[in-house]
Amino acid sequence: MKRLLIFTIATAFLTIGACKKDKIEAPTEEDAQFTYTTASESDNILIFTASNAELIAQWTFGNGNTGEGTTVEAQYPLAGDYEVTLTVFNEEGQASSSQTITIAQDDPTLLDDPLYNLLTGGIDVGAKTWVMDSLIDGHFGVGPNPVGAGGLYPEWWEALCSEKPNTGLYSDRYTFTLQGFGFDMVTNGLVYIDDLQEPNFPGSYENLGDYSAPYEDQAGTWKIEVGDDTVLSVTDGFLGFYTGTTEYQIVSISENELFLRYLDASDAGLAWYIRLTPVYADNGTDCETGGGGGNTYSLPIDFETVEPEFEVFGGSTDTIIDNPDQSGINTSNRVLETVHGDQTWAGLFVDMTDPFDFSTNTTITLKVWAPSTGTLRIKLEAQASSSTFVEKDVAVTTANEWVEVSIDFAGEAADTYDRLVLFPGWDVANAGTFYLDDISQQ
Repeated sequence: MKRLLIFTIATAFLTIGACKKDKIEAPTEEDAQFTYTTASESDNILIFTASNAELIAQWTFGNGNTGEGTTVEAQYPLAGDYEVTLTVFNEEGQASSSQTITIAQDDPTLLDDPLYNLLTGGIDVGAKTWVMDSLIDGHFGVGPNPVGAGGLYPEWWEALCSEKPNTGLYSDRYTFTLQGFGFDMVTNGLVYIDDLQEPNFPGSYENLGDYSAPYEDQAGTWKIEVGDDTVLSVTDGFLGFYTGTTEYQIVSISENELFLRYLDASDAGLAWYIRLTPVYADNGTDCETGGGGGNTYSLPIDFETVEPEFEVFGGSTDTIIDNPDQSGINTSNRVLETVHGDQTWAGLFVDMTDPFDFSTNTTITLKVWAPSTGTLRIKLEAQASSSTFVEKDVAVTTANEWVEVSIDFAGEAADTYDRLVLFPGWDVANAGTFYLDDISQQ
């Protein structure tokens, strides 16, 4: 009996010792170390491997994307420094480590993705602006979540053509930039929000069933994640009617339509739908013909009686103001002011009512006031196909006074180009404030 008791006690001590030895401990920084190599197809594609394969591994790649797994891949189309962070987990805790990686050269081929091209216009264009397709029925609506019998469709309610005027829903514009994956939200001071979001927006007021709210322009980034659902997400801003989320399932996307589904952060049983169209889309001009594209204009443009709506990109701004320097060759009252964005290709464009015809008048002429000498680029583009274009440069040799510049487009195809794109301060980031006036064809 005594021997049996001693054996039992000894066994118990051995069992306790084994339990202590096998106890799971929280990860350390050493567990969060990782290595990386370049992929065979491109030095801009990196393969990351976590040192401890026994732990859950989550990654942030520094390019706006994330990943999970012991071995993961990340693409870096643009040169620069990126901070990559690995966080490892188990039930006892977590640990992280970071490394800064340097990408030496751009690899534009990695940006040649069909989804990216449709969203941003592709490598040659670089930026694309979308608006609510307000002139068709069903541009805005709501359905059940999970998806009901009607499928990915707002089966409970659809807005009719222009049903929500003067709410902010139709005046907001969303620009997606390929380089740097930039997202710009231009609100014109007003947005439309779910009534349950009203406490989060000071100054909001009831308007056509929900709420309108003051809201400043936003500048952030975007990313697309492809999985069971293809999801577009944005930072610093949102798309369409705000319900508390910035993640949008891409139901469909084409050259002239972006159809999105997204959830209601305050009511899990609701899914909202919006249809966006490019500002240049030729979808009609009223509710009978459909469409939601922007306004079009004809040259000359002098900003005196008509204030045309230009679209900006690359971080630029535009405002029609009183002429700040009524002297020399330009004593007119009103001019367009544009502050150059932080991208070297920043600029602005306006759409023409009719395509250019250079059989007689072959030059595009305008007056420009530049803060420094440099280059002004003029690009003519087809609204229906942004890859159809011609562009030419002209030197601005005098700064801080009005000068007139002209570019000759003799021989260019007629009835092809119906968008005028201007790049003041071409190839210089943050080039300063420019003034433009008297744009004409001569």
